[in-house]
Amino acid sequence: MRTIIQVAIFSLAISLLADSALADELFIYPTKGQSQEQMEKDKYDCYQWAKKESGFDPMALPTATEPPPQQAAPRGGLVRGAARGAVVGGIAGDAGKGAAAGAAVGGMRRRSYHREEAHKREQWEQQQAANYQNNRNLYNRAYGACLEGKGYTVK
Repeated sequence: MRTIIQVAIFSLAISLLADSALADELFIYPTKGQSQEQMEKDKYDCYQWAKKESGFDPMALPTATEPPPQQAAPRGGLVRGAARGAVVGGIAGDAGKGAAAGAAVGGMRRRSYHREEAHKREQWEQQQAANYQNNRNLYNRAYGACLEGKGYTVK
């Protein structure tokens, strides 16, 4: 369930990126007097060709190229740290202080674990966004080349 939510959040982020990419749409001008009908046909033909050449479909929902990093089940934390500290403190003569110190160490370990997991997740999201943008750029180059070959100016 958690993975599904994470993938949904990633998909939302990519769709926002896709919307910004669509804002950078190409301007296409017919230089040989092509009709609107002919231009639409040429655009569709070039869409099909560029999709095949680049392996990227700008009309498809973005998908991840690899699964998100797996989150290991956290170990330890406050309770386990407190228990260990109490045992050590009991041996040393003050279980209460040992439990408090153990809980503090366990809490620090837990926060460190969460920071590390968040960092891995952020790196994965950035990699996926970069992959998407690279694929989109490759598609745009192929699409523009096709249209230019059919007698259009593409900017």
